[in-house]
Amino acid sequence: MKKTGIGILFCLFINFLFAQSKQLNSVANAAEQLRVAMINADSVVLNTLVDIKLSYGHSGGAIDDKNIFIQKLVSGKSDFLTIDISEQIIAVSKKIAIVRHSLNATTNDNGKAGEVHLKVMQVWLKKNGKWKLLARQAIKA
Repeated sequence: MKKTGIGILFCLFINFLFAQSKQLNSVANAAEQLRVAMINADSVVLNTLVDIKLSYGHSGGAIDDKNIFIQKLVSGKSDFLTIDISEQIIAVSKKIAIVRHSLNATTNDNGKAGEVHLKVMQVWLKKNGKWKLLARQAIKA
């Protein structure tokens, strides 16, 4: 009896770890799709990845909603040539995920070359089986 109980607990634990790993990979994939879509200023992909209630906080204090966030990228007002992510940590709790990372990028905002070095926190919400960016806040590194 004891061996059966231990075996069942072990199987449940392994299933939990597998499910958690799958969730982490799913969030990491969404965050990577967002990074690429921001570089490419891809409004179609951005629209699918970003929640309608987005609160996108910039390191300078400005806060954009979904439409302004996408419009700035598509218009070139905010133009990322490269975005390099490092030190990424992801935590998932049910339908909420928090992603923290360092972001180093080269930019060409309104035709003016620049660089940004940020610490970023993103909040992702799982809706209809898909991860959506709900909030983002950055500070200068």
